[in-house]
Amino acid sequence: MSADPGELAIDEFVRAVRANSRRRQILMAAAKVMQSTGFHQMSMQALADEAGVSVGLIYKYFGNKEEILLATITGILDAFRDQLEPAMTVAGEDPVERLAAGIRRFVEIVDENIDAVALTYRESRTLDRAGRETLKRLEIATSAPLREVLTLGIESGVMNPVDVDLMVFDLVLLAHGWALKRWHFGRLYSLDDYIRLQTRFALNTVLPQHIHTDYRHLLE
Repeated sequence: MSADPGELAIDEFVRAVRANSRRRQILMAAAKVMQSTGFHQMSMQALADEAGVSVGLIYKYFGNKEEILLATITGILDAFRDQLEPAMTVAGEDPVERLAAGIRRFVEIVDENIDAVALTYRESRTLDRAGRETLKRLEIATSAPLREVLTLGIESGVMNPVDVDLMVFDLVLLAHGWALKRWHFGRLYSLDDYIRLQTRFALNTVLPQHIHTDYRHLLE
């Protein structure tokens, strides 16, 4: 008696979900361990202990520590790429509202992946040339929604003619600052306060003075 195709499909889906969950579990643990000990000092046993799995299971998903490092860093970039545009779309068609929503979601993703973001700055230089090139491509892709909305805002006249590339770079740094300077800002501001203040700072640069009253809710 042959297996039902529908049951096989369900089994495949369940296995894929479990595998993805296990990979994420290992990568989250890797970010914590590497943040504490550094990439070169991290042992596979320490990673296994943190993740609550066996060393053998780790090797089922990753060939070596370099693969784990690259996957940890690209995972956060994938989150930016996959989640930023949907959050901005929900905000509607107004470029200013879309930009504010993009800033908010960007910082929220940083907060949700704070160890991995900090790790990106500490250990990305450890990657080989191919790994660094992969990161460069992903960084460009993740910032594309911000670049597009700034360009649209300038073309429609609701934003100042700022240098788009430089402004995107500044916005990314503002978001990453929540991870890099959490030891300081976390004592002064809640996540919402940090987002609100950084959004106001960015919009004060981007928006012409004569339309500030239209976006008072974002500038207060």
